[in-house]
Amino acid sequence: MRVQILPFGILKDVLSPAPVDLPEQATVADLLALLRDRIAPESGVSKLMPRIAVSVNAEYAQSGHILAEGDDVGLLPPVSGGLDAVVTYLTREPIRDQAIVAAAKQGSDGAVVVFDGIVRDNTRGRRTLYLDYEAYDEMAEKQMAELAVQAIARFSVRGVTIVHRLGRLQIGETSVLIVVASAHRAAAFEASRWLIDTLKKTVPIWKKETFVDGVVWADGEPFPAELVAESGSGDPA
Repeated sequence: MRVQILPFGILKDVLSPAPVDLPEQATVADLLALLRDRIAPESGVSKLMPRIAVSVNAEYAQSGHILAEGDDVGLLPPVSGGLDAVVTYLTREPIRDQAIVAAAKQGSDGAVVVFDGIVRDNTRGRRTLYLDYEAYDEMAEKQMAELAVQAIARFSVRGVTIVHRLGRLQIGETSVLIVVASAHRAAAFEASRWLIDTLKKTVPIWKKETFVDGVVWADGEPFPAELVAESGSGDPA
């Protein structure tokens, strides 16, 4: 069986994108064990291997995942948080969009696509006074970083920035800012759309809307089926 490895970041210095032969039913763990033997200890990169993430066909995979013929296996080092990779965080301060966009740009970029989600003054005809956002902070930050890394691997963009505001937001304020930098505009547009759509479905952030005539928690987008804890139908007994 043959799979294709796709190293990213610093791993590209010690591993080349290339096919790797493995026995049938080999797992991600088996592949990593083989690759560790190919990395010289003096390179220093071998110390990173226990902390890398792995994707199979652009989806995160655990060590026990069984590989198949022709799989593309991404080797993803820890997020650097630098200008050439990923910046993601939650904040309770106003989002400084112009400064963030300026910091995301590099000379190699041919396009920077910005999604700026703002608080509007109505929802389905009800006048909005303000919004309150809350999150499971630790999990949300982890999920945002993982989405950014996935977008880089999936769409071949250079860098991704995601900033989400928490706390009380007034009309016209930015709630979420996504900046995608890329050599080509098509990839940047596609990555930006995928990021906001996936963030809305998978990152644990909730919105409470205060209207002139009441307060409600906003209906969230449905989780993907594989994330739902119970998939059975019918009301509990």
